[in-house]
Order: sequence, then C-alpha cells, then structure tokens
Amino acid sequence: MTSSPYENLSGKIATRKAHAGVIGLGYVGLPLAITLARSGFAVTGFDIDPGKIVALDAGRSYIEAVNDEALANEAKAGRFHSTSDFAQLATCDVIVICVPTPLTKHRDPDLSFVEATSRSIAATLRPGQLIVLESTTYPGTTDDVVKTILEETGLKSGIDFYLGFSPEREDPGNRDFHTATIPKIVAGDGEAARNLMQAFYGAAVKTVVPVSSNATAEAVKLTENIFRSVNIALVNELKVVYAAMGIDIWEVIEAAKTKPFGYMPFYPGPGLGGHCIPIDPFYLTWKSREYELPTRFIELAGEINSAMPRYVVSSLAEALDVRAGKALSRSRVLIIGLAYKKNVPDIRESPSLRLIEIIEERGGRADYHDPFVAEIPTTREHMTLKGRKSEDLTEANVRSYDAVLISTDHDGIDYAALGRWAPLIIDTRNIFAKLGLMGKHIVKS
Repeated sequence: MTSSPYENLSGKIATRKAHAGVIGLGYVGLPLAITLARSGFAVTGFDIDPGKIVALDAGRSYIEAVNDEALANEAKAGRFHSTSDFAQLATCDVIVICVPTPLTKHRDPDLSFVEATSRSIAATLRPGQLIVLESTTYPGTTDDVVKTILEETGLKSGIDFYLGFSPEREDPGNRDFHTATIPKIVAGDGEAARNLMQAFYGAAVKTVVPVSSNATAEAVKLTENIFRSVNIALVNELKVVYAAMGIDIWEVIEAAKTKPFGYMPFYPGPGLGGHCIPIDPFYLTWKSREYELPTRFIELAGEINSAMPRYVVSSLAEALDVRAGKALSRSRVLIIGLAYKKNVPDIRESPSLRLIEIIEERGGRADYHDPFVAEIPTTREHMTLKGRKSEDLTEANVRSYDAVLISTDHDGIDYAALGRWAPLIIDTRNIFAKLGLMGKHIVKS
C-alpha cells in the first residue's frame, strides 16, 4: 500500500529526513534556517539578494544572532546551503516564508513580497509539501492570499499540500532568548496541517503552542505588538504632559514599578523602531475597515509614537535657543545611535533616520555616530540618507557640534567623555541619569 502525502511527510519530519526551505534570509529567516539545521534537517535558504548568498557561501554571517562558526558548522555538516535559484523549492518538503511585510505610504499592507513568494512556490508546488508563512500580517492572509495563489495550481490545501502560519518572535540583541527557546505559536489550515506544524517546529523549538486557526495565530502576533505600541504611546504622552509640569517621567516610572502587582514598566523614547511595533498594528486597523469597526485606540497610539521625533527636535531647538542662543537652522547636531535599539546594527524604521531628516528640514545639519552602523545602507523610506558614514567620537569632533542628541543608548559609548565634551546634550533615553552623570547642559526629552 502506498502512503498518503500526510503520512509520508509526517514520517520524514519525525526522522529528520524532511528537506526544509526557508525563503528570506534576514533577521527572521537566517536564525530559523540555522536552528532547523541544528535540529537535524537539511535546509536550503533562499533569497533574492545575491549579496547575501555570496556572504553565506563565504561563511560570513550578516545577522548577529548567527555567528560565522554556527554558519560554518551547519554548512560543513551538509545541513545548510543558500541559493537564489527558486527552482530548488521543488526539492523541499517544508517551505517557510520569512519575507518583509511593510506598509505603503498610506499605511496600507504591502503584501507584494508574500504574493510574489507564493507564486514562486506555486511554480514548483507538488503533493506532500507543507507551506508555512511566518511574516507578520493581518488575520486571514494565510488562508485568503497564500492559499488562493497556491490552489490556482489545481492542488488543494489539506488534501494535496498543507498550509500553516507561525508568527516570528525574533528579538535582535536579546541575550536571554533565541529562536529555539522562544515559545512558538503554530496553526494550520485543518487538523492535518496543524499536526504537521506541531511536529515540524517541535523538532527544533523547545515549546510549541498550537492555536485553533491560522487567523488566530496571525492575531496573536498583532496582539503582542499592539500591546507594546499602546503602552509605549501612553508613556510617551505622559512624558510630554509631565515635562510641561516639571515632572521627570523617568523618576515616575522608577517609583511606579516598585508596585509588585498591577503595573508593568514601559519607557518613552524618540519614536518607535524595528519592523514590528511601528508597522504591525496598522495591519489590524486596515483589516478592521472591512468590518466597519474603528480601531481608535490603536490608531491614536500610532499617532502619538509617530509624533515623537518632531517632539524631540522641538526640544532640541528650544534648548539650543535658550541655552546657547542659537537657532537650529544654524546648528550642527550629532546623533548618537542610528540603530532602533541598543547594541544591535538593525536600523529598520529607526527614529534616528527621521530625526536626521527633520533637523535638516529645519535648516540644521545632522550627523550620526553608531559603533554598529558604519554607513547608512539603502532604505525604503530614507533614500537621500544612503551612504552617510558614522562620525568618530573624538574630543575635537564632538566639540565641533552645537549639540549631541542621544537617540540610542548603546553600551559601548563613553558617556562620561561625551558629558565633558558636548556643549549641549539632549537625552531621550535617560542614560546620563542612569549613569549618575549630571549637568546643566544635559536636557531630557
């Protein structure tokens, strides 16, 4: 008797004989590919960027979560290789989609990468494959978009191939959790797909959490990021209100978090960065219009967080005027930190990029220093900044600027020296107070 596609794939996953393909070798895809390889699967990584393939073939990782040694170990063992040849998808038993899901200029979902990838998979789709979407998106994308494209081949989900969703939960720079130890939400289009999802991810990840449907799993990811967006917006709004009252929001938060129940600390900043929090909530606001339901709370949080870079620049302009008697339009500003969070090279949606633009829109000049970002690469929204290089933090160079603006509080910065050299410091991260470095020229924003 011949086994069914489901039984055949189940057996391959259980014995680690399933060949996995990961499409999109960025901050999500590459760590996942190496984690799968470490668990015993043969993995092929796919990416349309030839530069990534060249780097990986040379044994060079461009993602902090995957070091060169880990990459070399899996390549040497024959468990990992990368390619731009999507025809090789035909050899994969499990295919995981980890491509970008940005927003358009009108804050509508841009699913062009998901759709193009789904069509590439459809070109070689065969019975017995499990297709997984990990890219963050609105509830219904997996079943309504990916499934529709794949079923145009004549093959049917749940009968010929299997379809699931598992939201990525990567946190660049987090030393306590990595891909294999972060609990994994999984769902499938039907019971068979869900069982395959549990078996596949359970082979590589310590804890797997199944939910009832792909739409539910998609909603889990959005809920996690909306939770953070709303709470960060709250403290950002409180920051502005308390500052007008002469109250230090940072002192308030430190005192409030001593309550052992009913409170969780969130911290203000110059704006939101990273792929998730600034973008993902708007996927739900867009989808909710289909049901004629408003998402005022989520949209208000987005407005508050998006307004933070302008608030910071206004604080900078006021400080320059009051403390230095100089207009922002005649000032040079050095921004510390281009990455969206400390101790990582990730500049996706970084508020620092917007800070540079706003300062220069107002006639000033803005440079940056970041030990993790030597040069600004090509970005979707900030093309005019491409090629700018990180400035050196020498005494002479720092003193040549009218103000220093702390946007990202990397650990490797000599803040004591900055405090001595800079004539004016705008601190959006409270790093100087945390280090006990005080001065009348240091202004919190």
